[in-house]
Amino acid sequence: MAARPPVDTAARFLPPLGQRSLDRLRAAAAGCTACPLHATGTRTVFGEGPERAPLLLVGEQPGDSEDLAGRPFVGPAGQLLDRALAEAGIDRTRTYVTNAVKHFKWVQRGRRRIHEKPGRLEVTACLPWLEGEIAALAPVGIVCLGATAAQALISRSFKVMADRGEILATSYAGWIMGTIHPSALLRITDADQRQAAYARFVGDLAAAAHRLARQSAHSAAPARAQSTEAAADGTGRAAG
Repeated sequence: MAARPPVDTAARFLPPLGQRSLDRLRAAAAGCTACPLHATGTRTVFGEGPERAPLLLVGEQPGDSEDLAGRPFVGPAGQLLDRALAEAGIDRTRTYVTNAVKHFKWVQRGRRRIHEKPGRLEVTACLPWLEGEIAALAPVGIVCLGATAAQALISRSFKVMADRGEILATSYAGWIMGTIHPSALLRITDADQRQAAYARFVGDLAAAAHRLARQSAHSAAPARAQSTEAAADGTGRAAG
């Protein structure tokens, strides 16, 4: 049996080490052809947000609205995410949002382009971009929205409904969590079930907000102590 050819990945498109700022990564990703999705997506949809955002939100892939706009989470699922973040006490402007796969995978149905779940090879091909974003950001925490993101960054065995909401250790950041993708809420037709599922989603995000607040307070404590020592010393410098 002939050996399988190695899986192509975006690694060959990455800027040199030491030059992987978000702007450079975004520019390089625009020319990525590591998987076939570059031929069907309108453009690469890279992440966006502050360069030192403490919280990274990772979805699956851009949808139709995102593919056309060239920005992540601007369609109906993104609008629902904005609302849930606000209710959970998370400032969207202080988060970085991106996707595990940077091109829109779709099938034509009539005049509509319908989302199609990306495969393992496409997720693997795109992983260097996501890992590059994480390295450039150095986030405090990561929230994976949906199974594709969670299985890419947490474990291939991650099951959203069984494992969601749990704060886990990771080499990528201070902690990581998985929850549902907001698009899953849009597919629930029963109003009561949709509201209950939405409330649980907000609860998962609130747990992430609480963890961020705890870590921010913990990080600020040494700085406050040093400032107090310096004032007591009367020199403007910490004693010691």
